[in-house]
Amino acid sequence: MNHRPQIRRSAPGAAPDPDPGSDPESDPGRGFWDALRPAERAALRAVARPRRFSPRTPLCYQGDDSDHIIIIESGWAKVTSTSEEGREVVLAVRGPGDLVCESAVLGRRERSATVTALSPIPALVVPAARFTGFLDAHSRVWLLVSETFVRRLDDADRRLRAHVSAHGARRLAILLTELAELSARHGAPAPGGGVAIGPPLSQEELGSWMDASRETVARALGTLRTEGLVRTGRRRITVVDVARLREFARSPERPRPTAFTM
Repeated sequence: MNHRPQIRRSAPGAAPDPDPGSDPESDPGRGFWDALRPAERAALRAVARPRRFSPRTPLCYQGDDSDHIIIIESGWAKVTSTSEEGREVVLAVRGPGDLVCESAVLGRRERSATVTALSPIPALVVPAARFTGFLDAHSRVWLLVSETFVRRLDDADRRLRAHVSAHGARRLAILLTELAELSARHGAPAPGGGVAIGPPLSQEELGSWMDASRETVARALGTLRTEGLVRTGRRRITVVDVARLREFARSPERPRPTAFTM
């Protein structure tokens, strides 16, 4: 029997198992793994193969057949797409509890992106046929898969609007605010306060994500440091105050100087 997924929304979540008596559906910030009930988790583990991915190891490749899905238990990965000109573009990051390489759920089709580990990732790998069989046996989980698809469409739409409405430091502030909110769900406060950005992204990767050069990212980080909004190190960014950074991201764009020629 086939179950048609319905649309619901959620945000990325953490991986720890809930208490057996808790209700995963009561948490509006849950992700895919968080939203599974204990019996559903046990059934999914039973058809999965555990695997550990080292940093810089692809979990799946753009253009490959969709023959399995992966659930990240902990750690971070980046989602990238390569253009016909060979340019790699960062599209998103995925973290603890996230479902990735999920195009297998839609039937046999080529992967639309590459997913690469940014840190050590223990994961569950589930063949496509076993995963769809699991979904047919647990129809409620189709709704959770649908949530994942819808949320990612929303993320792509929000990214497009940010590119149109903001530039430089404000565009980076929008991205860092989202990453800080995501990271805060999975880690302790940074030493000295604030939120350490979990995904270890380079300035080049941040620039690719926000459609800007590495030099633009470096200047934007300088502005945010001057404003007292972030602290930085090698592949390390700490948001000092998420609320203030969000306020900066929403502040009106300063008019750019116009050059006149005589």
